[in-house]
Amino acid sequence: MTKQEAIDVILSDKAHYGTSLNYAINYCRAAKEMTGHELDVQILYILNNITSWRHPQAKEVRQVLRSKG
Repeated sequence: MTKQEAIDVILSDKAHYGTSLNYAINYCRAAKEMTGHELDVQILYILNNITSWRHPQAKEVRQVLRSKG
């Protein structure tokens, strides 16, 4: 899974938009247009805002977003 695919998983979880993904959604939408260092910084914001997110792929998504490269 790539970082962009991980962001897509977050965006696909519409059931949690109003709760655990409240702020992360806007960060994810912005990240879809980013690359390089700009994307890395945006991912830090996303990770900080999905700490209470529960989803079958949440653990994998967090690992991908934390990974280098």
